[in-house]
This record gives sequence, structure tokens and C-alpha cells, in this order.
Amino acid sequence: MTWNKFLQPNLILEGSVLNLTPDIIQQYGLKGLVLDVDETLVPMRVGIASPELKQWVEQIRSFADLCLVSNNLSEARIGGIARSLNLPYYLGAAKPSRRKIRAALQAMNLPVQQVAMVGDRLFTDVLAGNRLGMFTILVEPIVHPDVALRSHPIRNFEVWISEFLGASITPEQNKIHKH
Repeated sequence: MTWNKFLQPNLILEGSVLNLTPDIIQQYGLKGLVLDVDETLVPMRVGIASPELKQWVEQIRSFADLCLVSNNLSEARIGGIARSLNLPYYLGAAKPSRRKIRAALQAMNLPVQQVAMVGDRLFTDVLAGNRLGMFTILVEPIVHPDVALRSHPIRNFEVWISEFLGASITPEQNKIHKH
């Protein structure tokens, strides 16, 4: 597989993970979601799930199994967020390493093609998901209002490198059909 294939998400959502609807999940035949935590679900310096996120999880859990897989090593932070959402979780995943994502897939007991890796980073979330043959969904990071004023240099660099390697990192609005 070439680099651009490894870094090419199957779906690029405009906006945050909260824009991932049951319709989209069903449209792609997904039965499970492995979710990154930092900046995918909560801003980096925030240790609690927002009411909107809790509502989203409650809505989505009737359509798909959910599991958190984070590179973060903080049990207090990631465990606290996971418990507040009543979701299983794995810490210190070292993505793009596949080990903890494989553990999540095994726990879900679903075919890998029916599980999406959802995250805000190409070189960790998308790369790891693609290496496992998962459906990959790139979302825009949820950043803390103080940080949002500064640009996102890591992500901008990842997008630039990915596009240089031949991946297309532009939201595909045409693919999302609202009913």
C-alpha cells in the first residue's frame, strides 16, 4: 500500500465528531466506532465530557458499539471521561501502533470492515485505522477556545505532507446526504 493510501481517510467530516450522525453510520454499514479522545471528543485541557458529547454518545450507542482509544497516558483524565460517558477505553495506545486498537476490535467482536476509526489526526488515527483495514473518519479537532485563536501547526503540517504524498484531505460534502 502506498503512503497516500495509508493517509487517505475514507470519510472527511466537516466539523466535529458531533456531525457524525446515525444516518452516516448506517450509510457506510458501520457497527462500531473506535474514538480518539484528545481534540476528537474533548479539547486538550478539558477533563470532562460536554453535555453535547454525552447526548451524542447516547444517540450513537444505539447504532454502534463505542470504544475510546487514546495515546494519552493519564488514567485520571481519559478514565474519567470514559466513565462519564460509560464507555470502555484504552490508554497509551501509541497510535499509529495498532495494538490497543486491535484489543478494542477484539472486545467489540465485529468484522474490522464494520468498525470505523474516528479521530482528528492523520498520522495517528487515520494511519492506524487504515493499517488495520478499518473505515477511517477524519473529523475537525475540538479545541479549547484559548487555543483556537492560534493556528494548529501539527495538523496543518500533517495535511501538507499528506497532500504532498497524494492523499486528498478536503471534506467531501457531496457524500453526506441529510434525509
